[in-house]
Amino acid sequence: MIVVDWLLDSDPAIRWQVMRDLTHQPADVVAAERSKVASEGWGARLLALQGPDGQWGGTLFPEWTSTTHTLLLLRYMGLDPTSAQARRAVALVRDNAKWEHAGQAYFSGEVEPCINGKAVAIGSYFGQEVSGIVDRLLSEQLPDGGWNCEAERGSTRSSFHSTIDVLEGLLEHERAVRASAGLTAARRKGEAYLLDRRMFRGLSTGAVVNPEWLQFSFPPRYLYDVLRGLD
Repeated sequence: MIVVDWLLDSDPAIRWQVMRDLTHQPADVVAAERSKVASEGWGARLLALQGPDGQWGGTLFPEWTSTTHTLLLLRYMGLDPTSAQARRAVALVRDNAKWEHAGQAYFSGEVEPCINGKAVAIGSYFGQEVSGIVDRLLSEQLPDGGWNCEAERGSTRSSFHSTIDVLEGLLEHERAVRASAGLTAARRKGEAYLLDRRMFRGLSTGAVVNPEWLQFSFPPRYLYDVLRGLD
């Protein structure tokens, strides 16, 4: 069995992307396959696990299985944001989920840029109003071009992880909602921050900031950050 056949013999969340990117099927065929994410396989299973309060576990915790990480996963799977299943799930989150930090409404965001970047990516993809979070992120960009969740505690240097989270959110907002000169300029400045450091090296010495970033591990947080940044 060749790799493409193996990928096609899988879940709709993988299959539709293979059909789009590798076998180059017509757009209507790809869309039909993508629509199955809401009703079959992994996507349907995740949607079925949502509680009546709109949550999967907590809002941000436990990590990897919380509401935020589940919504991110559904976005990566390509759940159609206009589907009835997606609209219902996201409406439950909008109306019920509160951030652990201080009980803020989900799509109002909280205080840490890395978390707010995730909220912007999710909200923009699923058609929710997150312009207030976007404005906050733009105002919090550090002089070196990136962001850091420790800025509220005095940090003046950006982090790779926080910056990638914010850039993902800003890019999704540009694509799904609106682009503006200020937003685009901030995103490009953040991208330059990563490129100047070759994704994972210190600016002054060129040394790898954290050797764990070059190792495969579980959870695959660090290597995954580098791959996300390249993407």
